[in-house]
Amino acid sequence: MAAVREQLPQGRYGRSADERADRKLKIVGTALGVVLLAVVAWIGFDYVGGQSLSAQVIKFKVVSDTSVEVHLEVVKDKDAKGTCTLHAQETNGDDVGRADFRFDEPAKQVDKVVTITTTSRATAASLVSCQSD
Repeated sequence: MAAVREQLPQGRYGRSADERADRKLKIVGTALGVVLLAVVAWIGFDYVGGQSLSAQVIKFKVVSDTSVEVHLEVVKDKDAKGTCTLHAQETNGDDVGRADFRFDEPAKQVDKVVTITTTSRATAASLVSCQSD
């Protein structure tokens, strides 16, 4: 019995259609992977680099039925300016006071005690957000 060949002789007819399709898929997949990696890197760099102002409430003290003192610490770039919004809440979680405070000082860290005027006695004070200009 004679052996039957199932494949074409090597190098005789060039590349098959499957090999060309595989090569195109590899090129397209690599290009899409590089684009996706570049987009993720750009988003990450923009997020980390864009944060020039951060703040936290160190402590708060209920001074009276109509005011709360909040010790706020802001860390920022030396020349950055911004606004932080604080709010005071009563026991059930309703807002009883809200205030915006501006920070223009040419320092990297600003510690400031700010007073929030409230409509009734507050039991908590917290930072809502900080925005740089």
